Amino acid sequence: MEIRTVGVVGAGQMGNGIAHVFALAGYEVTLTDVSAEALEKARTLIERNLDRQQSKGAISAEDKEAALARISTTETLTDLGPCDLIIEAATEREAVKTAIFEELVPHLAEHTILTSNTSSISITRLASRTDRPEKFMGFHFMNPVPVMQLVELIRGIATDQPSFDACLAVVEKLGKTAATAEDFPAFIVNRILMPMINEAIYTLYEGVGSVRAIDTSLKLGANHPMGPLELADFIGLDTCLAIMNVLHDGLADTKYRPCPLLTKYVEAGWLGRKTGRGFYDYRGETPVPTR
Repeated sequence: MEIRTVGVVGAGQMGNGIAHVFALAGYEVTLTDVSAEALEKARTLIERNLDRQQSKGAISAEDKEAALARISTTETLTDLGPCDLIIEAATEREAVKTAIFEELVPHLAEHTILTSNTSSISITRLASRTDRPEKFMGFHFMNPVPVMQLVELIRGIATDQPSFDACLAVVEKLGKTAATAEDFPAFIVNRILMPMINEAIYTLYEGVGSVRAIDTSLKLGANHPMGPLELADFIGLDTCLAIMNVLHDGLADTKYRPCPLLTKYVEAGWLGRKTGRGFYDYRGETPVPTR
């Protein structure tokens, strides 16, 4: 099956990036969100990011205009029904994702492949709440989507080979690289990355090092482009906590216990860059450690 039309659910940080790369690769994209304001912001951000690519010579002015013309927006979720491929990129809460799929299912075309951009939730369990577990899989992009080259493709227990092959062909057309992961909590990237971030937070919690010392140590000592606490703020501390809880609940191993300090920051609403404060305070000209 050749995929031509793509629906993206959620116009936030991940959804707008997914719409961007699909439109640039020649797909007709319909982006939906419950918020008209979020859709408007997404279009503005996509245009700004395309401008940045054009200024660097990565794309032409014609490429930019053609990509923007391929993106339509709607507040009506069921408008995505006829799409060949749908990628759900809503918030990382299983109840929200399940509600989206249950609303979509009666309106889907017979051939539509349903996917989720979830970073940790069971694909098999999400698929079981739909009418097409064989045409359901994980399609996990990295953030920021236009920049990061990896896509994790995750099969549920029922995912059939044609659906997997169709999604693999899409990843190749996007110019990205696919890594195939089995359907276990947090898959590959976050199974390795999140415990490292959680351990960095424990290192801060226990007073082993300051925010600045921990991030500097990993950047210079392990050659990471971004320190783990800075990265946590970029991802969103609520997302980090959600993934750690999925790992802890799904694998029943105490080594995945979320650090109490991470929980405290989330309870305070200090979620990182998106709220202006996390392990750093972003409200001034230069980020300043909050601890």
